[in-house]
Formats: sequence, C-alpha cells, structure tokens
Amino acid sequence: MHEHVTDPYVKKAQLDGYRSRAAYKLLEINKRDHLLRPGMTVVDLGAAPGSWCQLAVQMMKQQGRVLAIDLLPMASMPGVDSLEGDFTEPVALAWLEERLQSDRVDLVLSDMAPNISGIMLSDQARQYELCEFALEFAVNWLKPDGAFLVKVFQGVGFEEFRALMRQAFEQVLIRKPDASRDRSSELYLLGRRPVAASNSKT
Repeated sequence: MHEHVTDPYVKKAQLDGYRSRAAYKLLEINKRDHLLRPGMTVVDLGAAPGSWCQLAVQMMKQQGRVLAIDLLPMASMPGVDSLEGDFTEPVALAWLEERLQSDRVDLVLSDMAPNISGIMLSDQARQYELCEFALEFAVNWLKPDGAFLVKVFQGVGFEEFRALMRQAFEQVLIRKPDASRDRSSELYLLGRRPVAASNSKT
C-alpha cells in the first residue's frame, strides 16, 4: 500500500486524469514504436480500469474505434465499446466478431493477467495461457501491417512464448517501460506484421 501511495506514476495519473498508472507504460511504448494513429481499430484485452483505452482514444484523436474486454467492470467512456466478460470464453469472442464483422484490426493490446494464487508455477502457466489466447486472436484478426502488444513475465514459459511470437510475426521486440516497477518481472512483447496475414496477402 505504501508503495502504491508513494508511486510517482500513481500521482501523475491522478493529475493527468488517467484511470491508472498503466497509461504511462503504453504511452512510453507508443512514443518509441508509434502504435497509435487516427482511424485505427484497436482491441484491448484485459482493459479495466481503462487507462489504455483512454490513451488510445486520445492518441487516435477520437477517430477510430476501441473494443475492450475485461472480467472486471469498467466505467464507460466515449469512443470505447466494452464487454464485462472472460476473453477465453466463446461468448466474448462472439461479441468481438459481431462488432468487427469482416473488418480487420490494426492493433491488439493485451494487458491481461490471471488472479494471483501465490503458487509461482501455476500463476506463470495461467499467464501464458492467456497470452496464447490473445496471440491466436491477433494472428486471426490483424491486418497485414498490424501489431500485437502483450504483457508477459520473465521466467518459466517466457522463451517458449517468445518463440511462438517469432513464428507468428515478422518482427518481435521486447519492451520494458520505465513505468514498470523495477522489482517486477513484467515485460511487453511487441509483434509487428503477422506472418499469416503477410502470406495471405501475397
């Protein structure tokens, strides 16, 4: 609790009007990798409380659409269509497909994390299970020039998942934003240009 209260990013988020400090992770990555631009279709998995959605709407200058899913409730905001539900369940995928119709996605964001049990191996296994669900969706729905940003954790399963990313994307980059706490094993993998989409285009 002390760490949260004294965290400079928490204070900055309150001043800047973001729903959580996580906004600065995406803000830093976007500044480096230019992920967000007006007119995009963005899918945000694990979106609550909604700071990444806020940033996406802001950076796209309210020109585009954001579809967001989380198990936790998220207060509505202009420019965001959200579902309170489990992304790993068929009903959530059906909700996304209904809204996307045949449109492809420019950017898939996944900040999903499992409920922590305290059993490290179990928690890591569940994390990478979520990552694989998100990766499968991204590969199936991204445009040929699309991108996928996903939260991962160093440790068991990391190298195996990075290998899956390298099979799925032409370029895979590792990002560790300054807003990620130093003691955290949290990283983000950024995949650009899905291989399947590139092959189908040629």
